Amino acid sequence: MKLAFQIAKRFLLAAKKQTLVIILGIAVGVSVQVFIGALISGLQQSLVDTTIGSRSQITISLEDEYISNYQNLTFSVEESSSNIKVISPTLTTNGSISNNEKTESIVLRGFDFTTADEIYKFNQKTLSNSKLPTLNNEVALGINLKEKLDIDIGDNITFFSTVYGSHTFKIVGFFDFEVSAINDTWLISTLATVQNILGKGDVVSNIEMQLFEVFDAEEITKLEIENVISEDFKIITWISENQSLLSGLQGQSTSSLMIQLFVIVSVVLGISSTLAISVLQKSKQLGILKAMGIKNSDASFIFLFQGMILGIFGALVGILLGIGLLYAFTTFSGSDIPISINLGFIILSAGIAIASSTIASLSPAIKSSKLTVMEVIRNG
Repeated sequence: MKLAFQIAKRFLLAAKKQTLVIILGIAVGVSVQVFIGALISGLQQSLVDTTIGSRSQITISLEDEYISNYQNLTFSVEESSSNIKVISPTLTTNGSISNNEKTESIVLRGFDFTTADEIYKFNQKTLSNSKLPTLNNEVALGINLKEKLDIDIGDNITFFSTVYGSHTFKIVGFFDFEVSAINDTWLISTLATVQNILGKGDVVSNIEMQLFEVFDAEEITKLEIENVISEDFKIITWISENQSLLSGLQGQSTSSLMIQLFVIVSVVLGISSTLAISVLQKSKQLGILKAMGIKNSDASFIFLFQGMILGIFGALVGILLGIGLLYAFTTFSGSDIPISINLGFIILSAGIAIASSTIASLSPAIKSSKLTVMEVIRNG
């Protein structure tokens, strides 16, 4: 086998231009895999972060009721799945706020900010000189409400609800989610503030959470949560509310796999055809080697080693080329899409290239093993 490896290396070095062309062909295929894979992965991560990265990915609620004893429920749910990244109770009600003669309909939301900030990233979205509410009757508002009501930090506003009456709040901050529906309507405060307004005791309306693996929300995590809570609770996942987004993400993954599959097929066909020609080109040498006593298996290994060597060098050059393409794309395209370079995916791409190159050499290897000395002499 060592002899077969040495001969394979000499055959490749004897046709340097042909060898370089094959390596370049493999490298282009690997670079396309690395580039497309990183681009699609980054695009998916960007879409996920934009759409569900700052919101609840699984929400538990009761139909038309508030959740009492939510602390024990939160603990049970959190222990039910290792996929839960953070879990936080919230309390929500509707009403309106007014400043002098200006009135706007709002959604009043009470949070435990120690955990809710990990979901909603409030600290990243508050404006300069703003802060999150910490005391009773302190609130923060969306940036659009600031402009509509002509209010500022330190001002007092009046909250009114037909059910819970009127209350005065002190403004301590403003936030910008870059989402009009939130900036136009959200008024956030502490959980205790909203509980005092509702007057129903220590209750919440929802238990919200984010996950480590967001795509497992429906098939795995929801089932695990259902095992530890009663059937009275309603569980809503981001997947059930964003089917079009999920379809788009799945479509991107499928298209990426199709592109990579066709690249692999083209690489295999190219190597197979080139090495098949090489068998004919090297038939005299093979005939001499067989006349000298080389075994058919060793003759086969010559071309198997050629395929493997081509795959290894092609994969290495392809990885460098792919990373170079990614760097050029991020530097010169002006795109805001984050590129996700996954070491595991790069190693997998290299492994596929090496395996494909080796498999592509099977047909030439079999052909070389069947080549006889008499056939070489007969064909000149």
